[in-house]
Amino acid sequence: MEMIGRGFLSNLDVTEERLGDELFNLKIYAVRKLCKECGLDTKGSRMDLVLRLRTEMQNRSAYDKIFQQIWGASGGWSVITCPCGVGYSIKFSIRAESPRDFADLLLSWKHFPNVVIYDFAGGLAAHVNLREADSLPFSPHEGRLAEPTTANIQLAKEGKLKVNLPWLKNKEEEDTNCHPLTGSSEHYALYDRFHEFNTKDPRDALRRVQVVPELCGWVNTQTAEQLFAAMRKNNYFLNMLTPSGHTFLMRNIIHHYNTAQNKNMEDSLKKSCIT
Repeated sequence: MEMIGRGFLSNLDVTEERLGDELFNLKIYAVRKLCKECGLDTKGSRMDLVLRLRTEMQNRSAYDKIFQQIWGASGGWSVITCPCGVGYSIKFSIRAESPRDFADLLLSWKHFPNVVIYDFAGGLAAHVNLREADSLPFSPHEGRLAEPTTANIQLAKEGKLKVNLPWLKNKEEEDTNCHPLTGSSEHYALYDRFHEFNTKDPRDALRRVQVVPELCGWVNTQTAEQLFAAMRKNNYFLNMLTPSGHTFLMRNIIHHYNTAQNKNMEDSLKKSCIT
């Protein structure tokens, strides 16, 4: 099971409605700055500013400005971590982050993880399955936890649907093309708890972590975000380096971060055994 970092698919059509909703997540000064860049009045409340921007998004150039402000157009780095926070894969990008980057990382692995937790799980599953149409890595149900019937969706929204994945705790008899640690060939793309309500697709209720008893209340879905927060203090000097120097030093920093995470986990296990 893996957590993967932020990013959105640049080639997927992001609706004006969704982009408008994301405006509410920006700081007020960022919303005012966008209004100024689009030639709009910068006076009024947040709601007034957002309504002006939503109207202006009918114009393609304004839409592009708003898209870049919300999801970025510069490079960055993508990461895959395990539930304990250890970083397994990193990709450095010269363009805006997208599920394509994380798909590259996942598909480079010898064994595709059974559960992937991401802030745009639906887009990631769609992109990976389009790239690997012959094998459909995210299956069954396109990476959802159950068949997207009306009844299942309603139960999931009400918190009454439970889908057990017993192989997360105890390895089962091996399936064909299974993961060697779980014995299962099922692969799911789930939303992290912080972003699970951002989606407008009702079927994505079947991608919630709390549907799985083996994960609910146990797995930390924010390990990638915690890594980003820990690394943010290094930006002031990393951004001054050449690309090769940046890559080399970043790998070194992540190595020490992983060593510390492993040590913390080892100490925690020792305390549990002692008590």
